[in-house]
Amino acid sequence: MNGQIKGYRLFQIFILLCVIQFCGLNSLAQNGKIEIEVPSKPTAVESRTEEIFERLVALRRDLHRHPELGGKEKRTAAKIGEYLTSLGLEVKTGIGGQGVVGILRGAKNGRKIAWRADMDALASDSPDVVAFQSTNPGVRHICGHDVHVAIALGIADVLVSLKNQINGTIYFVFQPSEENVRGAKAMIDDGLFEMIDPEEFYALHVTPYPEGIVVSKAGYMFADYDEIELTFESGKDSLKIVEFAKQVIEGLETIEKPEIFDDAMNFGDPEVGLVSPNTIYRDYVSVHSGYYIRERGGKTLISANIGTTDKNLLNEAKNKLEEKLNSSEFNKNFEGIEYFDVTYHPNNDPKLVKTASRSIQEHFGSDTYYEQYGIASGGGDDFALFQEKVSGVYFFLGASDFDKEVIAETHSANFAVDENCIRTGVNIFSILLLDRLKFN
Repeated sequence: MNGQIKGYRLFQIFILLCVIQFCGLNSLAQNGKIEIEVPSKPTAVESRTEEIFERLVALRRDLHRHPELGGKEKRTAAKIGEYLTSLGLEVKTGIGGQGVVGILRGAKNGRKIAWRADMDALASDSPDVVAFQSTNPGVRHICGHDVHVAIALGIADVLVSLKNQINGTIYFVFQPSEENVRGAKAMIDDGLFEMIDPEEFYALHVTPYPEGIVVSKAGYMFADYDEIELTFESGKDSLKIVEFAKQVIEGLETIEKPEIFDDAMNFGDPEVGLVSPNTIYRDYVSVHSGYYIRERGGKTLISANIGTTDKNLLNEAKNKLEEKLNSSEFNKNFEGIEYFDVTYHPNNDPKLVKTASRSIQEHFGSDTYYEQYGIASGGGDDFALFQEKVSGVYFFLGASDFDKEVIAETHSANFAVDENCIRTGVNIFSILLLDRLKFN
């Protein structure tokens, strides 16, 4: 997931635990994990998942030791291809760079479903907090894409074991270069949708939610962010201009954030957080990630990101910004504004969200799936480009164990996951895909 999710200190972890209580997760065990009572139907899925769980953990740790940046995922792609080939799937490689697709054809013709897993890592000089540390200097899996690959391969493995019961086709799409927002477009441009023709497309991302739960919502999951770049003629008032510009940009904010949180995504506040029906994270404008100020050719350039929950609010914020700058004492120095898209934003199909949430809760209990009421600040995923071609759903998968201070805080130096989320993800989403294949 490109973008940052940060700010989970010990006090904030306490708040997250509060939201668990608030949301009625009464089955939270002493170790901080959700005990899922599974009806008899998923037994075959669970059985196969248990058989391969240790193998999937070992695979995830191997990928974690050998992380690769976007566009350079050669070893990762080879490992994925080997696993898919060992399952007997039709495998296509080198799509949009290092992209891999595995095709599982069931016993009979039927519906066609796709699952996406991203596989690139991030540049980071911070040491790993786990024993299986990165062996590639300056590169780490601190966004969980190694976990996403393990879950996707696990789903493929489970569904291959049930191949004779499957009517339809499942496409497993392993996407490179998500962090630099190039991979999805590269795969599409390289003919991905000439190779596959799914009717629905699904994906997940690990998050700081507690391990054992899945969260999603209809429509957009993330706020829409634009980078704004203000240009002024430099001069003796340059420092004043910079301070004035900051004040004007900050004046666009309409959201009141609790003092204990910074500008990051706030999963946890029980009164106003993302999973609260009373969330404040609706209909807002926010400023994200600070300022970038530079001098170039006698010009002062000031950049920042502004986020909004819909395009109308974004346009209103832009108009307000321009009006204030043009009517200010520095209007003679002001030369203009440029706007740049920061990232892509998954847009979930409401009907598919409804059917997916019903499927998950029917098979795994009402304490497993939660609706996200608010719009998350500061993130995105180019899975959105696949959704422009095919309707689909993007899920958040809980991956934290708060008692052990294992917090899946993506893009952070201390990123870690409760690896039981691999088991949970394989079980839940194998069942979901089976249900969707049987849908008429």
